[in-house]
Amino acid sequence: MIRTILGAATAITLAMPAVALETLASPYSVSETMDKLVAAVEGAGASVIARVDHSGAAGSVDMELPESQLLIFGNPKVGTPVMQQDLRAGLILPLRVLVSEGDNGTVITWQSPDEMFSGLDVDLESESVKMSAGALQKLTAKAVE
Repeated sequence: MIRTILGAATAITLAMPAVALETLASPYSVSETMDKLVAAVEGAGASVIARVDHSGAAGSVDMELPESQLLIFGNPKVGTPVMQQDLRAGLILPLRVLVSEGDNGTVITWQSPDEMFSGLDVDLESESVKMSAGALQKLTAKAVE
């Protein structure tokens, strides 16, 4: 019976897809990097929806996390066509970028649109998906300049 349970657990674990994340090192602190990312997003004409201070929230309940902030942002001209293809993309949009303190300094982390929208009825070759991918690359690069 234990072999059956272990075998089933192994099969489930192997069947679970790994989430591919993109990362970029930043020479700045988490706050400075996030400020630069916000400026890049706003400068590109997108809207900042929220800036979430995960480590601050953890501290408010006497728990600890490495310094980390999440930026949620988007542009309806880019996101709406994706949601018109599959409304479930609304579970993923607006875009999200995490800036956190890692073992070797500040790291920017995000998921590529190809990964985000896989499994949905979204054309990964559509202009909006390509624009989202390009925006994430350009905006994160600006945050580390």
